[in-house]
Amino acid sequence: MSIRDMKGAAHLFLEAVPTFGSYELMSYEDLIFYTVVTSVLALERPDLRTKAIRCNEIQEQLTGGGENGQLIPVKQYLEAFYNCQYDQFFVQLAQLEKDRLKFDRYLAPHYNYYSRAMRLKAYQQFLTPYKTVRLDMMAKDFGVTQEYIDRELHGLIAAGSLHCRIDAVRGVIEMNHRDSKNQLYKTVIKDGDILLNRIQKLARVINA
Repeated sequence: MSIRDMKGAAHLFLEAVPTFGSYELMSYEDLIFYTVVTSVLALERPDLRTKAIRCNEIQEQLTGGGENGQLIPVKQYLEAFYNCQYDQFFVQLAQLEKDRLKFDRYLAPHYNYYSRAMRLKAYQQFLTPYKTVRLDMMAKDFGVTQEYIDRELHGLIAAGSLHCRIDAVRGVIEMNHRDSKNQLYKTVIKDGDILLNRIQKLARVINA
């Protein structure tokens, strides 16, 4: 977590959950908190379901709420994201950031990064099934203004994080789904050209 390797952290936390016994390191409640926070960002939806949603040890702690109910918001955060309740997810993310991420010894330096990454993941999850989406409808689903969504998406598109375009006249978002097979074909051609050039250089050196 300290170096923003959330995928690596999630993998290690998930492995530790069933056999954890190092209470001098952290409480079991903190382990569940870190496991959920990193897994939601790092795991794809099917893995999130099998490794977190259906994990008995995690769900037992989340259902119990933890000491003083500190895991209740974590449970709501996980469920809101997985169940595509984006308006609730935004509320839970903001609350989590305010109450815990800003004050956590490991996550405090990275809470802005984490929040941006989770908003991006939510946008991708929302937009991926569609070819076009009305901007006002997306804003309504996320419980924010149309201007906010427009501003967020423009920044992410400009950074190359989202592959879509906004038609301001029609008020719609048009998805540009990348063809993975076509992309792979281009990569193979490019790498093949590089390899061929190196072989030709090597042949010239040998012949000389």
